Amino acid sequence: MEHPKLYHSHFISTDNHFLIVEGPISGDALSQWILHPDLDAFRQPKEQHKALIEISKLPEGRIIIARDEQTIVGYVTFHYPDEQERWSQEHMIDLIELGAIEVADDYRSMGLGRTMIETAFSHNQMESYIVFTTEYYWHWDLKGSGLDVWKYRKMMEKLMKCVGMEWYATDDPEICSHPANCLMVRIGKTVPLSSQEQFDHIRFQQRFMY
Repeated sequence: MEHPKLYHSHFISTDNHFLIVEGPISGDALSQWILHPDLDAFRQPKEQHKALIEISKLPEGRIIIARDEQTIVGYVTFHYPDEQERWSQEHMIDLIELGAIEVADDYRSMGLGRTMIETAFSHNQMESYIVFTTEYYWHWDLKGSGLDVWKYRKMMEKLMKCVGMEWYATDDPEICSHPANCLMVRIGKTVPLSSQEQFDHIRFQQRFMY
């Protein structure tokens, strides 16, 4: 399956910063910039930077970033689901995971998360995919945000809904392990019914759920 990657950019100006949100970004471009030291939610910044470059080189992989001059201050990743997870079991070529989204502490409340996600879906380039994200409360920065788990969940749902992602039910054990966890999904306009049915089989694997 062809994976179109159509570059798009936005500029955001504040009193103290002039930022660019852009992508999908190539690995060569990513290697020229540095990752903000606060971007450590998933890995140490050096390792996360390396992971972003590797994802960008995948046929289906795409990285959207927010950049303050030569420093990456936010990113969103898209790629096929991990081989160890249920979402990869049927090897769907049109099922893409929004894997991670992170913004450095000093750059929050600028709308960067929303702008990065909207950039990823610009030019109708995601209409042939089912895009999903798994939200787990243990990945959320509850301390830094000052929000409780339910307010953070509401914030994440609002963020994902900006591109039409919706809450979907599933019997996945990790998601079901805590009521704040959730599965958010967007089904592109040109996704065939056969793929939607495949995805339903992945979402529900316990007979009593049918």
